[in-house]
Amino acid sequence: MEYRQLGRSGLKVPVLSFGTGTFGGKGNMFSKWGNVDVAEASRLVDLCLAHGVNFFDTADVYSGGASEEILGAAIKGRRDEVLISTKATFTMGSGPNDKGSSRYHIIKAAEASLKRLGTDHIDVYFMHGYDALTPPEEKLSALDHLVQSGKVRYIGASNYSGWHLMKDLATSEKYGLARFVAYQGYYSLIGRDYEWELMPLGLDQGVGTMVWSPLGWGRLTGKIKRGHLGEGRIAQGGAGGGPQVEDDYLYGVIDALEAVAAETGKTVPQVALNWLAGRPGVANIVIGARNEDQLTANLGAIGWSLTSEQVATLDAASHRHPAYPYWHQMDFDERNPKPVKW
Repeated sequence: MEYRQLGRSGLKVPVLSFGTGTFGGKGNMFSKWGNVDVAEASRLVDLCLAHGVNFFDTADVYSGGASEEILGAAIKGRRDEVLISTKATFTMGSGPNDKGSSRYHIIKAAEASLKRLGTDHIDVYFMHGYDALTPPEEKLSALDHLVQSGKVRYIGASNYSGWHLMKDLATSEKYGLARFVAYQGYYSLIGRDYEWELMPLGLDQGVGTMVWSPLGWGRLTGKIKRGHLGEGRIAQGGAGGGPQVEDDYLYGVIDALEAVAAETGKTVPQVALNWLAGRPGVANIVIGARNEDQLTANLGAIGWSLTSEQVATLDAASHRHPAYPYWHQMDFDERNPKPVKW
């Protein structure tokens, strides 16, 4: 297993982490993701650790806290062997303060996550979304308090716009507060908007990228082909359908993936994951699985490299013309270079 530095921190994380959104299966959304119980979760953790994947990602809203509970039970007795990331911000109750990034909610949410996980600390604690109603000083001082108390080791942001992230980084610098070292965001061969602003920002500011939904909401699992949309939630592009993708564009990317897969002797999802692992600033890719076979297949995505020609084939097939002002900036690369070619 390859380990990479997580942003501007001293923490090393494996290039793959295991996402536990399939644990629990409670609620309309998460029942479609999977319903892994403690016994199966323990086997998945065993398999991860055997391959050097010691990083496990969850969130308080995953199955209403059940994902954290199941993960906590699965790692019981071996907490020192693993890294855990979890998240807060979204609604976890019926009260007016049971959501957001207020000091009240963050501290309450962190304490509840610690209890469900059965641990005394969270290794990486993410704000799951941006709360514009809470002053950044309040949010970051609350997070700093959790870091100073030892209950949280590092902090990160997820699903922020570029200016959201930069505003919080500037606030941390201004007041000497704990600083985001990681950004967890959607990025895939059929979702490359991340490259326009968040990628260069992360590289410039030392914020490492953790990728979620690296297979494009299930569209790049190899189950979708021209004329065949797969089955179940895959036919809808994942739970809730995910971001819209035009059929012609999707099939063009899948055609390129299938061609490269044939050349490398790998599967379509393994090629898609390997492409991501080679992108600038990517420290970690969160992979999911409902069972051991799916996990074993995803673990085969690393330990080898695509050729520059294969990368170029995938880049060309997945190219999107950027929105303004990014297309305008393409004419000024001499002074405003891009981490990757759009």
